Amino acid sequence: MTKKEEKQLSPGARSYLEWRDELWADPEYRAIYEEEAAKSELWLQLVEARQSAGLTQAQMAERMGVSQAQIARIEKRGYDAYTLTTLRRYVAALGEGFSLEVKIHTPEQEEAQPQFSTPL
Repeated sequence: MTKKEEKQLSPGARSYLEWRDELWADPEYRAIYEEEAAKSELWLQLVEARQSAGLTQAQMAERMGVSQAQIARIEKRGYDAYTLTTLRRYVAALGEGFSLEVKIHTPEQEEAQPQFSTPL
């Protein structure tokens, strides 16, 4: 944000930005936030991949040999009991062209990551 934009903010908006920046400066908060953000994004990635593959939950369940309710649970917002085996099976059931990628970042890489911004 430029100095000019900062001057145009209301006192409340400036206070919020200062508070947000303090939170982001705390490595423990940042780690918790990023973990929760990753969890919340995974369910959505699974749904979008299934839809991209042109599959319904029922078709995905048939391919995986589980119930449609199990697929609904895996794709539910907030679900966090994924196992690597389940994720591998899910991606395999999507068919050709889909892959599962797990990344581990070193502390140095984490520091180099750009800060997340939140809407005002």
